[in-house]
Order: sequence, then structure tokens, then C-alpha cells
Amino acid sequence: MNAAQAALNPAAAAQTPPLPEARPETLGLSRPRLQAMSDAFKREVDKGTVPGVTVLVARGGQVGWFEALGRQSPAGAAPMARDSIFRIFSMTKPIVSVAVMGLVEDGHLLLGDPVAKFIPEFAGQKVGVVSGGRLELVPPRRAMTVQDLLRHTSGLTYEHQGDGPVHKLYQESRVRSRKITNAEHAALVASFPLVCHPGDEFNYSRSTDILGRIIEVISGKSLGSFLTDRVLAPLQMTETGFATSGANATRLAEPFAADPWTGDKVALFNTLEQPVMESGGGGLVSTTMDYARFALMLRNGGTLDGNRIIGRKTLELMASDHLGPEVKINGTLLSPGHGFGLGFAVRREAGVAPFPGSVGQYFWSGIAGTFFWIDPKEDLFAVFMSQGPGQRDYTRTLVRDLVYAAVE
Repeated sequence: MNAAQAALNPAAAAQTPPLPEARPETLGLSRPRLQAMSDAFKREVDKGTVPGVTVLVARGGQVGWFEALGRQSPAGAAPMARDSIFRIFSMTKPIVSVAVMGLVEDGHLLLGDPVAKFIPEFAGQKVGVVSGGRLELVPPRRAMTVQDLLRHTSGLTYEHQGDGPVHKLYQESRVRSRKITNAEHAALVASFPLVCHPGDEFNYSRSTDILGRIIEVISGKSLGSFLTDRVLAPLQMTETGFATSGANATRLAEPFAADPWTGDKVALFNTLEQPVMESGGGGLVSTTMDYARFALMLRNGGTLDGNRIIGRKTLELMASDHLGPEVKINGTLLSPGHGFGLGFAVRREAGVAPFPGSVGQYFWSGIAGTFFWIDPKEDLFAVFMSQGPGQRDYTRTLVRDLVYAAVE
């Protein structure tokens, strides 16, 4: 049984192997400080900030703390559980990025390959330049590459990352539809102008969705099938997929219907509906333990339980900053002192950022409130899950502050 099948089968899903656990004191973690972390999130639940959360903290390859707090859904009485199922949105990106780099290791593509080599529609894409209040189209100075997609310097964007004329083209299109194919989505994105010349700027974007389509073109498989074969099944991530079954409906973590801080309506995708488009940038659902298995593989240098997913040196390349001082960083997703690698944000300075961490730490998050990081210097990783979109920046910083306070 593969991971996609297991995700639809609650009995099989229960077979997801747990990670080894140890008392926090034996791992150099303070039990009182970890309890203080849990108490802090209990206060957030009591204040109505989020319905519930899970927090998993591991050091030395062993789990020292794993708690589920609050309720799974604000509309129900069921408590949050260790095996609750979450929409992980952009935490899909690191998984897809690892899968792409597996194809690099197999010799199917190079990081410097032009995207148009695999998706011809990108060959004629122009750059949109606003001049005198009008959008002018000019040829790109160079071709968009696979590396550009991985590090978000492609010139693509997201419809919610701005309000310029190119963003409005995204907003007015079917680009957000879950009912178009990955091929149709890629062709649609290729029809829009770029917001900058490839390589010039970091713009968070639909680049990883395009990587998902490149995987399909090279492998001849659907993105979901390829991810299952190359990443999910070897890691025994049995509950990670682009949908889950109605049999798991009682295990779904849900957000408040309206944001508790702004009152804005919250609408997330239906996890029980199998989408036509399998979004490499944000379509997966998963559990805390499933994602912890992926994180442990990264901590181990690309292996878990004897299965090598990615080479050690390839992972080292991925977890290095690929922006440098010459690439302009747009938006607020990258905090001061951070850059971006091939699928992960990377901390490049010990200070500057308004939260603790280590140089070389790499991580990413999801728009609905999920977050993970790997800290090689401290041999630490953490996985945080919630479904609180409006509170995601706050909870990411809070969990970092509280976990690092427990490191001895």
C-alpha cells in the first residue's frame, strides 16, 4: 500500500511509525521551560486566539516534547490530538523541492536548465514593466531556470503578494482553481508577464507549482504519485496527500469561521475533496508526526530508517542561502538576517531578526498556521501545527521564543 492509499485508509494511517522519544532532560531540554511553552499556548487557546495547536520538539534525533492542546475544531468538542490532520499549505514546498532535487541527482535535469526546456509555454514570457502608469512588456534579460523556481527568483508571483497590474492579472484569472490540471495551471502562469527579470528579485510565488508540473513532465506520473513513490512512502508518511477520505472527517483540524482579531471570514480548501490540480506549492494535508518524519530525514542528512531520500551534499546545497547580497528581497516573508535556499528559508546572521535561532537554521511554514524548522547547530528540530491563518506570524515567533528558551 502506498502513502496516497494509506492517507485514504484510517486503519493503515494508524500504522505511521512514531519517532523515538526520550525525557527532555536527557536531550538537553528544560522540562520546566517546555511546560511553560505549553502553558503559553493554553493561554492562547483560552483567549480564543487559535482553536488548538500541536507542538513537537526533538533534539539528537529523539522527541523530547509532543503535546496537543485545545480543540481540533471550534465547532466541535473533540480535543486536538497528536494525529489530527492539517492543511499544511506552503509546507508542501520543501517536500516538492526535495523531490525535484532527487531528479537532479538522477541526471534528469540541471539547476541551470531553462524552465522552457520542460514547459515550452515559458519560452515567450515577457517582463511587465510599469511606465507612465502603463504596463509595458519587455524581453527578459535571461531565461528563467529551475534554480530560479526553487529560490523564488523566477519573476513569477502570487496574486496576494501585491496589487500591481501583473498581480491583478493573476487575481482575475482561474489560477487559484483546484479544478484545472497542473498542465493548464502552468500554461496559465506562463501567459502572465513576469514581475521582474529572472534572478533580480526574491518574490514569493507560484514557482513551486511550476516545479510540480516539471516533475510530471519528466516522470510521466502525476505529482501525487511521484511524491508518494520518492518521498512519502519511503518515509512512511502514510497520512500526507492532496486529500483525505470522509472516514477521517472527525480528525480534521479546522479554523475559526471568522478571524478572532479582524473578524474577516476564513475560508480554507476542503480536505475531503480530491483536487484536479495537485498544488506543489500548497496542496498537501498532513499530520504532525508525518511531517516530523520528513524533518528527521532532513536532520539525518537525507536518510531515515535506511532509506536515502536525498544526498547529504545535495541537502547541504538546498539549505544554503542562494540569494546573497545581490538579489533584492521583496515582501515581508523573509525576516532580517535571512535568505532563501532551494525550498527553505535560511538564517544567515545570528542577530538582526526579532527571534532566536542559529546561523544555518532552515525552515518554512504554511499560510494556515503550520511551521517547522531544522537547527543543525543545536541538533534540534520542531514541528508546530495549527489552523489559524491570521495568527500565523504571531504563533511562529512565539513557538521559536519558547522552544529556544528550553535549550540548555
